[in-house]
Amino acid sequence: MVNIWLHRYAVFVAFCTLLLLVAGGMVTSNAAGLSVPDWPLSYGKLMPPMEGGVFYEHGHRMIATAIGFFTIILAIWIWKSDPRRWMRNLGWAALGAVIVQGVLGGLTVLYLLPKAISVGHACLAELFFSATVAIAVFTSPGWHQGPQVVEDSGWPSMRSLAAAVPVVILGQVALGAGARHQAFSVIPHVVGAMVVAGIVFMAAIPVISQHGSHPALGRSARMLLGITLVQIFLGIAAYLSRIITSEAVKPTPGMVFWTVLHLAVGALTMAAGTAFAIQVFRHVRRTAAEPAAQSATTS
Repeated sequence: MVNIWLHRYAVFVAFCTLLLLVAGGMVTSNAAGLSVPDWPLSYGKLMPPMEGGVFYEHGHRMIATAIGFFTIILAIWIWKSDPRRWMRNLGWAALGAVIVQGVLGGLTVLYLLPKAISVGHACLAELFFSATVAIAVFTSPGWHQGPQVVEDSGWPSMRSLAAAVPVVILGQVALGAGARHQAFSVIPHVVGAMVVAGIVFMAAIPVISQHGSHPALGRSARMLLGITLVQIFLGIAAYLSRIITSEAVKPTPGMVFWTVLHLAVGALTMAAGTAFAIQVFRHVRRTAAEPAAQSATTS
C-alpha cells in the first residue's frame, strides 16, 4: 500500500536538500568558505553574529543540520513502515551519506579548503540529493502501480544509455567542482558539458520518440532533456559572467546569481538523470533481435 505521507515527506526532504545545495553554492560563489574558522561551532558559538561571509557559511551549516535531522526521521520512517528491505537499506544509506557529508564539510574548514576534500564534498552532495529524489520516486503512487513494460531491440540499448547518464553527469559535477575550487582550469568542464549533452540526447530522444506516451518513461525523458537544455544555457551565462567580472575586487551579484543558478540546475540534472535511469530499468525490457536481422548477421 502507498504511504502517501511518507512520499510527501520524501519530496519535502528532497526540496530542502536542493535549498542546501543552493546555500552551499552561495558560500563558494561569495568566497565565504573560510569566513568561520572553526567547526562544528562557529567562533565557539552555536549562533555567531550573522555578518558578512558568516551569514553564508553559518547559514549553510544551519540548513545542513536541519537536513540531517530530516534525514534521520526519513530513515526511521522508512525502516518502520516500508516492507521492502532494499528500500530500508537505501534510507540508512542516505543517512550515512548525510553524516559523511557533514564531516567532509567540517574538514574543508579545518584543513583550509583542501581541493580533494572540497571536490568530494560537492560530489557527495549531488549523490545525496539524487538519493532523496530516488526515495521520493520509490515511495510514489506511480511506483506502487507496478511497471508498464515496453520492449527495446535497438543498439545501444536504452538501458545501457540510461545507466550512462547519471555516471557522466556525476563526472561533470566533479569537473565543475574542480574548476570552482581551482584544482584545474574550466576547460575540462566545458568539454565535459558537450559529452554529457551528447549522451543525454542519445538516451532521451529515442525514449521520447518511441515511448513518448508512456506515463513514466515519456515524462522522465522530457524532464531530463528540458533540464539539460536549460543547464547548457546557464553554463554559458555563468561562464560569461565570470569573464566579464574577472577584474572585480569581490564577487558581483550578477556573477553569483548565474553561478548559483547553474549549480542548482546542475543538481536537478543529476537527479533527473537518476530518475530517468530508474524508470528505464523498471519499464524497459531487452528483446532479441528480429529474425531477419539475425539471419543477416549470420550469413
